[in-house]
Amino acid sequence: MIDFLVSKAYAQQREATPVVVSPGGGSSLSFENLFRNINNEIITPIIYLLLTLAIVYFIWGVFDFIRNADSAEKRTDGYKHMIWGIVGIFIMVSAKGIVNLILRSMGL
Repeated sequence: MIDFLVSKAYAQQREATPVVVSPGGGSSLSFENLFRNINNEIITPIIYLLLTLAIVYFIWGVFDFIRNADSAEKRTDGYKHMIWGIVGIFIMVSAKGIVNLILRSMGL
């Protein structure tokens, strides 16, 4: 997986800018491209997947709450699902915001 990301970073670097090779043989822009690829290919899809699961969990809680309106226990379970769904949505949106903040502060 890392070899794929490094080769992709190298290919993007070659397309965008000329390669600047340091005396040690490393490239000056490879870390930025590698970090950008890790964000685009791994972190962002995971955040979106978990956000989708939190939304589905919240909607499941809404349906449980409405469907079991006559039972106080099952209605409470639906309410708990809604609360934890909202917590999950908040955490995933916050995680995406923190990742974007880090990327912007690094100039990526």
